Amino acid sequence: MHDFAPLATAPLLALLFATRASDEDAESAAKVARLRELAAALPASDAPFFGEGPLRRAAAKLAAFPPNVAPNVEVPVRGPYGELLLQFGRYDEATRELTRVFELCRRHGVHKTAQSTARRLGIAAMRVGEKANCLARHGPDSCLFPIAGGGVHVDTAGSEAALARFSDALAIDPADDGAAWLLNVAAMTLGRWPDGVPARWRLAPERVRSEQELPRHPNVATALGLDHENLAGGAIVDDFDGDGRLDVITSSMEPTAPLRYWRQREAGRFEESSAAARFDGQIGGLQLYHLDADNDGRLDLLVPRGAWMGEGGALPNSLLLQRPDGTFVDRTRSAGVEVAAPSQAACFADIDLDGDLDLFCGSEDSGGDRFKSRLFRNCGDATFEEITAAAGIGPCGFVKGAAFGDIDRDGLPDLYVSTMRGKNQLWRNVDGLRFEEVAAARGVAGPHDSFSCMFLDYDQDGALDLWVAAYPLCDRTAAMGAWLLRGEKRCDTQRLYRNDGKGSFTDVSAAVGLDRVAFPMGSNFGDLDNDGFPDLYLATGEPDYGALYPNLLLRNDGGKRFLDVSAATGTGHLQKGHGVAFGDLDGDGDQELFVELGGAWPDDFARNACFENQGYGHRFLTVRLQGTRSNRFGIGARVRVRVATAAGERTIHADGGGNSSFGGNSYQLELGLGAATKIVELEVHWPASKSTQRFADVPLDAVVKVVEGATAPEVVATR
Repeated sequence: MHDFAPLATAPLLALLFATRASDEDAESAAKVARLRELAAALPASDAPFFGEGPLRRAAAKLAAFPPNVAPNVEVPVRGPYGELLLQFGRYDEATRELTRVFELCRRHGVHKTAQSTARRLGIAAMRVGEKANCLARHGPDSCLFPIAGGGVHVDTAGSEAALARFSDALAIDPADDGAAWLLNVAAMTLGRWPDGVPARWRLAPERVRSEQELPRHPNVATALGLDHENLAGGAIVDDFDGDGRLDVITSSMEPTAPLRYWRQREAGRFEESSAAARFDGQIGGLQLYHLDADNDGRLDLLVPRGAWMGEGGALPNSLLLQRPDGTFVDRTRSAGVEVAAPSQAACFADIDLDGDLDLFCGSEDSGGDRFKSRLFRNCGDATFEEITAAAGIGPCGFVKGAAFGDIDRDGLPDLYVSTMRGKNQLWRNVDGLRFEEVAAARGVAGPHDSFSCMFLDYDQDGALDLWVAAYPLCDRTAAMGAWLLRGEKRCDTQRLYRNDGKGSFTDVSAAVGLDRVAFPMGSNFGDLDNDGFPDLYLATGEPDYGALYPNLLLRNDGGKRFLDVSAATGTGHLQKGHGVAFGDLDGDGDQELFVELGGAWPDDFARNACFENQGYGHRFLTVRLQGTRSNRFGIGARVRVRVATAAGERTIHADGGGNSSFGGNSYQLELGLGAATKIVELEVHWPASKSTQRFADVPLDAVVKVVEGATAPEVVATR
């Protein structure tokens, strides 16, 4: 009887698994149908970015005007109509309408509106030039600041028109720093900068130079097949199929655009596997996150939707669980985490140290608590329970970023929430299931209007510091122009808060050179030069077509200061940046930099960039964590590598799962060891078991796997 029991139960198990798969497929199919239905309804709505209701009403109002309508009646309608046409990518019509407004205003002495309209006409012309060159004739140098070589436009019509229009704007208001900045960019695209720009508005070459000369990181996205054209979205670099090579997944906020998945088949060869992964119906999403939600050793995805879209953004999120065959299934509703609210922010950690990952979903609540943020506790069976109120977490406001980090090293992950239109919050984890708000007391409530945020140990003292993007409400193009042209700060800047080791912070932004005007949307940290200190990449912009500012690569100089090396490295892309991911894509021990690019308006497409690391001659160690009592990918684990150098011993610190709230780094810890001559000790402290492993004789320039509780690491590869 005992011998035959497995045979008797095998059909029952097969039936059980088939039934479960069928239920999962039905849930996924229902979600896909719902997403497509919501996407199809957007054009007829008033939803920001994709709703055409305001455009149609403006056109109807304009058509109803009698002949010879007075200019003071016509301009307030025709101007916004032209602007809407521009936003929806109807450039010829927008140019016609805005030209009429410009001529009327100039004729009647309405100088302020004439000037702003001239700038908008220049922006429309620049976008035409971008489409004809940066998209249609895309190359590795396209849109890299300062524009030169292959980035100079072949089709010059758009930039020629833009140059003339920005000159018109400056003739009316010579102090328009936004027009002056864009005048320089247009001149660059024509190969006429700096001499072709009048001295009064010229961007001085010294303002463009890097603060340190470093090797160039060529954009190899086209060569790798990763230069997909998309709107704003997220990016993840990690090993999704478990073959030891890093893959790439991106999202796009375009309502009908599915997730994109590129599997790395061999070093340097990527194959799009989006359809095979069953991503066809998983559409939209300004950001996406990867986690192992069911702790089965396979990476899953969370896709928030509807960000910036107000009431029109009440679009359901998706929790996509990866099955053994590599396909993804939507389990959001049955997992208990489906939220229909405008959102781009989420983060996860094992808040109660029970060995699985819990989830915070931040929403853009504009008041009334309709779109409240939520904290979900993982029940350990691929389902979650909401514990927001029970955990003491109150209204979070208009959330744009969120990150978990153990600020006081008590073993419990704390939560930082970054918001627009309000103070930021720091929720200290009291006992695993209760939180208290301590942002003001700990010195991290600002800036008032924030965006992405992240915990990182910038000075390598073993305590997690905090970086927060500033995103003040202002004429950002003019503010960026004032900063880039003259170094003038017209608005609030990003923050870096240094941790005192006990969970209280000091603002060191100015001291380390981060009090820069930047407007980052996406961001992340990695160690591009493998010196053991985390560098920053800030992906900048805003929805406006005129928001063409260089993204920033800021090298960490020994934990003392950050240096802008964007121009030297060739990473200062001008297109709007969002998802940022560092990862050793080619397996040679140094990190590549992948950036998802594109704007929010329906025609503001851009192509992704991937900057290849040429190497800096430093040593490295890549650590792959596998939890047994702790979560499988070691999120929240603390890693220390003590190394010997000619100058003496030093220690490199890293936390498992380190990421920005708008980034998607690989979960393997890619640690630069600088000029190390030997690894003295590798130490891993695990969150759930609270155990610590220490290993000697770990090789340099190796990939090692550390299993919680094992007596020795597994050496996967050496270089």
